[in-house]
Amino acid sequence: MKNPEAVDPDSLPEEIEIIHETVPISTSRRSPATQATPKGLPKTIVSLCPECCRKLDATLYEEDNKVYLTKTCPEHGVIRDCISSDAKFYLKMEKWTFEDEKGIDTPIVTDPASCPDTCGLCRNHLATACQLNIDLTNRCNLNCPCCFANANASNTLYEVSRSQIEHMLQTSRNVRPRRNKTIQYAGGEPTIHPDFVWAVRRAKEIGFTYVMVATNGLTFARNRDLAYRSKEAGLDALYLQFDGTTDEIYMRTRGRPIAELKYRAIENARAAGIRVVLVPTLIKGVNDHGIGDIIKYALGNLDVINGISFQPISFTGRIPPERRKNQRFTMADLAWAVKEQTGYLDPYRDWYPLSFVSPLSKLMEKLGGKPTMTISCHSDCGVGAYVISDGEGTVVPITQFVDIENVMMEINRMSKKMISFLNRPIFLAQFYNVLRRHYLGDELPEGFRFFDFLKALAPTLLRRASSIGKKYQWRFLIVLSMHFQDLYNYNLDRIRRCNVHYAAPNGRIYPFCTYNSGPMYREAIEREFARPFEGTGETGTP
Repeated sequence: MKNPEAVDPDSLPEEIEIIHETVPISTSRRSPATQATPKGLPKTIVSLCPECCRKLDATLYEEDNKVYLTKTCPEHGVIRDCISSDAKFYLKMEKWTFEDEKGIDTPIVTDPASCPDTCGLCRNHLATACQLNIDLTNRCNLNCPCCFANANASNTLYEVSRSQIEHMLQTSRNVRPRRNKTIQYAGGEPTIHPDFVWAVRRAKEIGFTYVMVATNGLTFARNRDLAYRSKEAGLDALYLQFDGTTDEIYMRTRGRPIAELKYRAIENARAAGIRVVLVPTLIKGVNDHGIGDIIKYALGNLDVINGISFQPISFTGRIPPERRKNQRFTMADLAWAVKEQTGYLDPYRDWYPLSFVSPLSKLMEKLGGKPTMTISCHSDCGVGAYVISDGEGTVVPITQFVDIENVMMEINRMSKKMISFLNRPIFLAQFYNVLRRHYLGDELPEGFRFFDFLKALAPTLLRRASSIGKKYQWRFLIVLSMHFQDLYNYNLDRIRRCNVHYAAPNGRIYPFCTYNSGPMYREAIEREFARPFEGTGETGTP
């Protein structure tokens, strides 16, 4: 894999700087320190052939204010795909990344041949996990046409045992320099694993401070007692499949009218004190018209819902170019759809890459004296925007009351300084002063004060769940988009920076987009550890 030299944004060619200046988003006097990735357009990356997985040089370039990837396989010809429907949006995202992490101190694969052929984690990986995923089972109580896990698609059962779960948890906790503290159980439908509640409890006992489950919600909707038992075991959040607000949408995405079950799952989570993140899979022309309705629903339920993670669909198998063109939905498409359907967020003003918040993590690490997870993924991996709402129709993006770019740059500089136990109070005071100095409160709704901002911010940073079900005037909602790769838009540079990892029973840990796409290690793992199975996923509900 190519390892590009570090690029100083201030030394970029003049024509690229001009492109950046056309994006009306920054009043900062200097650019942030950024990842060691090529900046601007055009540029060359390393991708894969969607037919034979051969590594290919690919070019990213702008055409008609869109960003395209083109690569040529000597056997399978030219492949072209849209990476972003808005080049200005794309360039802003890559500009506002912060520095890479320094790599893995405890690589499992110490002599990698090349990326991504010997994955699991190797010494070339740059980032420890912000979130660990463990697939508990490939059984599911739905048969969705858009499932990247291909749950229920084979006649074999992949379902890990308690000892295998224990081994995977411990393997992840042994990765350094930063111990991962967040885990998500996935599948299939993980709640139909007979040891699901035990797995939640064991994760907390081993040291994971935040435990989530990626679920379609059917078991929680049908069984409120499961919600209570899961909460008692330590479950913090449902990562809830939520493609829309109507059965018309679910009939197209999931093949069943299950909207009411989604709402019931959220009510049961609220009753048990479990947070909810809505997770819509977006398919252009199928459910993208309902993005605004999902956001408005979340804003009306901020006592239990604290985020939305939109996931544009990834393509598997052979997809004709015309179909990809018609159904490809990029993160820029989402940003514009949110603006058009709600008016709440501006694509150029309010959205940033997920790694934009990494200075906060680095400062918390210095203040706490312990390694802290840092989101340092590639700017193509995900974007996000924060809004604050009173739950009664007033919605304000964070950029309207905080000069967030200068805040993050100052915090990033603070995080590089030595902090001793004695001067922590000084740094906390400086952090407060940074927020206060860049607070822009002149045009905010009546009654919104700086201390309202701090009170709303604290539970967001600390992931507190004690306020579920209670009514507060102002709460944050984060709107995210995670665009996982497929073989058409694959970028190996993203793999090295992946922050979402999968643990497997073979003792290895894989980046998300090598486990589920590209080389598809998931398929090899499930073949190795599966056994013959006959039946349906409807059985085994706890």
